[in-house]
Amino acid sequence: MGLFRSAVNKIRKGLSRTREAFSGGLRGLLFGKTLSEELIDEIEIYLITADVGVKTSTEIIESLRTEFRTGRVSRGEDAIDYLKQQLKSRWSDVDRSLAVATKKPTVILVAGINGAGKTTSVAKIAKSLRDEGRSVLLAAADTFRAGAVEQLAIWSDRLGVEMIRGATGADPASVVYDATDAAIARGVDVLLIDTAGRLHTQENLMRQLTKIRNVIGKKIPDGPHEVLLVLDATSGQNAVNQAKIFNEAIDITGIFLAKLDGTAKGGIILAIRETIDVPVKLVGVGETPDDVEPFDPDAFIDAMFDRGE
Repeated sequence: MGLFRSAVNKIRKGLSRTREAFSGGLRGLLFGKTLSEELIDEIEIYLITADVGVKTSTEIIESLRTEFRTGRVSRGEDAIDYLKQQLKSRWSDVDRSLAVATKKPTVILVAGINGAGKTTSVAKIAKSLRDEGRSVLLAAADTFRAGAVEQLAIWSDRLGVEMIRGATGADPASVVYDATDAAIARGVDVLLIDTAGRLHTQENLMRQLTKIRNVIGKKIPDGPHEVLLVLDATSGQNAVNQAKIFNEAIDITGIFLAKLDGTAKGGIILAIRETIDVPVKLVGVGETPDDVEPFDPDAFIDAMFDRGE
């Protein structure tokens, strides 16, 4: 799938907490039961508390009620199969692979709030690209925190990937300007830009992201080719709010959902899909640079309901 290889077993392992919540909770609620209006009410509450999203949960439950009242779904086991089918149907048939420019370098801009796992996610993307045989140049555009630059520098050394950096407090856009020049001169395949973590409510910093995007566009007319927003899956509905505001500022092309292995509420992916029409492209399912996978909706839903047998 695009630049990455899918590994369903790794997704299942990373989604262990989500799977326990869905398969354990829903199967415990439904398995061996006769479906009823009251039981359907309980399913609705379960979906909402799993961060599936109110709109999506309501639509699925209304459809399930219709199937129940017409007699097409009468057993709890049938309801489980129906829920899986409905959740899978929520995804549009879009290309979830990372963009590749017709003329290199491909520019990937990565944004997100502090604490979302952004810099680690950048390292994961860099390693995956390198594993696919692509040359990568990192740009450390988080100039507000010296620690952020140093963290990326450590990853740069470990992965054997060159990095462009500026002085602490320098204009991030100037770092990106220099990085685009370097990427063009060196003929690298991918320029991967790490930006400063910021709250989605900090308007001045959000404007700075727009400035960075504009600088890229002037140097590389069709860039950036990919704008990824890193969201912390454990932050629940806050992640949805972040997605809305970041999308307004920098026109996100994809979501990297980090820390998915740390939450029992994997339904947040559906809530994001409900809120903005931007695909989840990558998921982080562990702490090592190898723990990144392309998002495959069918495999994801299956993993959520898989009992691990």
